[in-house]
Amino acid sequence: MDIKRIVEALLFASDKPMTVKQLQQTFPELEQPELDRLQKAVDEIVEDYATRPVALKKVASGYRFQVKPELSFWVGRLFEEKPPKYSRALLETLAIIAYRQPVTRGDIEDIRGVAVSSNIIRTLLEREWIRVIAHKEVPGRPALYGTTKHFLDYFDLSSLHELPTLREIKELDLSVASNQQPMQE
Repeated sequence: MDIKRIVEALLFASDKPMTVKQLQQTFPELEQPELDRLQKAVDEIVEDYATRPVALKKVASGYRFQVKPELSFWVGRLFEEKPPKYSRALLETLAIIAYRQPVTRGDIEDIRGVAVSSNIIRTLLEREWIRVIAHKEVPGRPALYGTTKHFLDYFDLSSLHELPTLREIKELDLSVASNQQPMQE
C-alpha cells in the first residue's frame, strides 16, 4: 500500500482541510498507519509540490491544496462571481476581535468610537469567522467574541501568530501612501 499516493488523493479530493489524524481515520482500523508515517507522507507531498503551481498548505484546520498566490489572479478568472466586498466597519470589527480577543461588543465600540451594527456581528457569526466563547461576568453578561478556525482558514493562516504586527501594518500603510502619485489637474 502506497500511503503517500493515498494521502495525496485524499487531500486532493477533500472539500475541506484535513488533519493527519483525520487522514489516519480514513484507513480501515486494522490498516491505519502510524501518525508519524502519515506526517512524513504529508511532508514529502509538500516538498513534491514546491515548484508546482499548486501547493499543499497547512492552515488552522489541517492541510489543503491551493493555488499559489502568484497565480490566483489567473485562476480567479475562471469564476464569474466576484469575491465578496466587505465594509470598512466589518473589517475593523473583525480586526479588533482578532487582535484583542476575547472582546465584548462594548469593547469594540470603545476602540472604534462608534456603535457596532448588529448586522456586522451577525455576518461574522454566519460566516463562522467569530463565535461567542464566553460571557463576561458583569451585569448584563455580554458575549465575549473570539475568532474561529474558519477565520484562520479563510485568511490562509495556521494560527493567530501569523497576523501582521502593528509595526508591519504601519510600514505597509507608509509604503502604499508613498507609492501613490498625486493627481494632475
